Amino acid sequence: MNRPTATALSPAPQDISGPGPDATTLALRQVHRATAELRRGAPVLLHDTASGQGLLLVAMETVGAGALAELAALAAGPVALLLAPARAAALLPAEAADATAEVIALAPPASLLDPALLRSLADPTAERLLPQPPRRVPAPPLAALALSLAKLGRLLPALVVAPAPAEPPPALLAVAAADLAAYPASVATSLKRVAAAAVPLEDAPDARIVAFRAADGGIEHLAILVGQPEALAAGGGAPLARVHSECFTGDLLGSLRCDCGPQLRGAIARMAAEGDGVLLYLAQEGRGIGLVNKLRAYALQDTGLDTLDANRALGWGADERNFLVAATMLRELNIPRVRLLTNNPEKVKALAACGVEVETREAHQIAPNGVNDGYLETKARRFGHLLA
Repeated sequence: MNRPTATALSPAPQDISGPGPDATTLALRQVHRATAELRRGAPVLLHDTASGQGLLLVAMETVGAGALAELAALAAGPVALLLAPARAAALLPAEAADATAEVIALAPPASLLDPALLRSLADPTAERLLPQPPRRVPAPPLAALALSLAKLGRLLPALVVAPAPAEPPPALLAVAAADLAAYPASVATSLKRVAAAAVPLEDAPDARIVAFRAADGGIEHLAILVGQPEALAAGGGAPLARVHSECFTGDLLGSLRCDCGPQLRGAIARMAAEGDGVLLYLAQEGRGIGLVNKLRAYALQDTGLDTLDANRALGWGADERNFLVAATMLRELNIPRVRLLTNNPEKVKALAACGVEVETREAHQIAPNGVNDGYLETKARRFGHLLA
C-alpha cells in the first residue's frame, strides 16, 4: 500500500497578500508576548523611544539563575530590585519605608541575587530572614510601568531590573513604554465577538453565551444572555445587568470564603424571573489579581489580614479590575443602558465613566454563611459595599 507523500499532505498555497495587522494590534500583541516572557522567567526590555531610556527586567517570582546571569551581563548599570511599597515596607527598616511611593527600588547585596531567595522576597507567604537588609535607592525611570507589566502577567509585582545597554541584542523581546501604558484601554476596546451558542442553564433554560476576544489573542470574556436583553435595549429599555468577575473557588467549587457563587447563580435566576438580562463574566479573578495571587491572599488572611490588606501585602491595589472590558462588551451587544445588579457603588461609577448609562442600581445581597461573615463585613466597611 502506497503511503501519501509529504507533498500530498501539504495544504494548497494560499494568497496571504493584503493588509496585515494595524499598529495598535501589533502593539497589543507585543505587550502580551512580554507578559508571557516574564511568566517563563525570561528577561524583557522596556524602552521609551521619546527619552531613549531602557530598562531590563525579569520577574522575581519566576527568574532562574540563567536569566539573572543574562541580565547582569547585558546591564549598563547596577542591578536593583523593584517592589510595591507595601511589600518593600516589610523588608526595610521603618525609616526607609514610604507608603506614598509608586514603587520602591532596593540595591541588593550580591547574596540576595539568588533565584530562590528572590522568590521568597517577592512573596510574603514564603517569607525568609534576609542575610542582610537591602539598601533603598532611587527608583529608575520606567519603574512603575515595569511593575504594571508584571501585574498584567498576573505575577507578583516584584522585579529585578537594570539599565539597558545602548544596543541591546535583537533577540531580546522589547516592549515600548507608550504601548504598555496604553494597553489596558486598548486591549479592552479591541474586544470582538468570536462565538455564540444557546446554553440552557439550570436557572435559565433560554440562556445564550457569547464569547469575546481581544486583539492580543489573550483570555476570553463571556456574556451570559438570558431572554432577549438586546431587543429590550433596542426598544429603549434598560435590561438587568451584572458585571461578575470570575471566581474559580466560589463559582465552580462552592467556596464558603466568599459570596461569589451565590451571587452568580442568584443573578441568573433573577434575570430569568424578570425575563431578560445580561451577565458579563469577566476573566478578572480576585478583583484582577488572578487565581494564584488570590490563593496567596487567602493564606495571608489566615494570618489575620483582611482581604484588602492581604492584597496590598502582595503588592496589589484594592481593586485591579478593568471595567472598560464590561463597557465594550455591552457596546458590542448594543446595550447602552442597564439596571446594574450590584452592592458596589464604585462599580456604578466605573461603568458610567466608561460610557454606560446606569439607570438604577439594583441591590444584590447574599446572607453570610458563617465562614464569610468577616469577608462581607470588610466589603461593607472598607470597600463601601451597601450590604445593610
